[in-house]
Amino acid sequence: MHDTPVAAAARRAAEHARRFDARFATYFDEVADRMGGPALGRYTPRALELLRELSLRGGKRLRPALVYEAARLVTDEEVPGLDEAALSLELLQTHGLVHDDIIDDSPERRGGPSTYYAYRQEFPDDERTASALAILAGDLAAFLSVRVLLDGAASAEVKQAMLRVQLDTGAQTVAGQIIDLERDSSPLPDEELLHCVTEFKSTRYSILAPLRLGLLAAGADLAADDERLRRYATALGIAGQMRNDYLDLFGEGGAGPGSDIRAGRRTYAVRAVLAATDGAEQAVVEKALGDVDCPRESVDHIRDLARRHGIDARIRADIRRHAQTATAEAAAWTPHWRTEAVSFFTHLPQVVAHTVQ
Repeated sequence: MHDTPVAAAARRAAEHARRFDARFATYFDEVADRMGGPALGRYTPRALELLRELSLRGGKRLRPALVYEAARLVTDEEVPGLDEAALSLELLQTHGLVHDDIIDDSPERRGGPSTYYAYRQEFPDDERTASALAILAGDLAAFLSVRVLLDGAASAEVKQAMLRVQLDTGAQTVAGQIIDLERDSSPLPDEELLHCVTEFKSTRYSILAPLRLGLLAAGADLAADDERLRRYATALGIAGQMRNDYLDLFGEGGAGPGSDIRAGRRTYAVRAVLAATDGAEQAVVEKALGDVDCPRESVDHIRDLARRHGIDARIRADIRRHAQTATAEAAAWTPHWRTEAVSFFTHLPQVVAHTVQ
């Protein structure tokens, strides 16, 4: 029995994830020797151990899949530097998760303790040291994400181009985190601000950078193709973020429901509830926002409010609309790139949209 095109895209992404996870584990087995860290002391090995635990504990591994498939747009032959590009992006992701959990005071991440709370457990009477070590662990992941690109087998010219992409991406992701805090300080952020947060905090390093790095490794010239990459990344990024926000309010898995409400995040879903309500209903939502002890009953009440206003259906429709925009964009790539890889990118947005059907 043959896969449908959407199932084939999901299967290929899963295959890339399994292959990459083995490569990521090997990287952490070797990184202490490569970085030449201090011979004495236990704090540096512990930082690497915590980074390893967080990095290998989960994640969809969409970024590595996009790196490998972007190279396949150009060639089906072995491409040097792809593994290092994927490692670089996932290390940047680890850096972001560590620092996000400090900013949000999050005790858990990916089904285990956040790096910040792991240190707080180890230094229960010394929060200053715990915070400092968590910050430094996140910084270490960021620097390793740059260093790993230099260890790849790509040419010096390609490495330089890839480093520029990765450094720009890192700076833009930090800017996204700053805008994210600004979003949550606004009573009712407009949708354009939410799109901007998604663009900088997520899309550029989760979708656009992997596409760019994979194509660069395969020898492509980005100048002619970057605009189409941006259009695809923007649409898929918004669909993916809306999906995450939807599941946090209306789903049952992961950290939710309600982790965004308890953290005071004015996400696509939360903003839609605020925009649709007023008076006593809106007051219920505002009271819950940012309340770390907000009970499940209050979250359920907000979810019921959202459903009564049709917000669940509206967000699902928006997710499908943005996914379809990404699909249409990728379908137009057929004259430019290899058909098999184009098919992956054409059907990947439907994999995203399918999670909220």
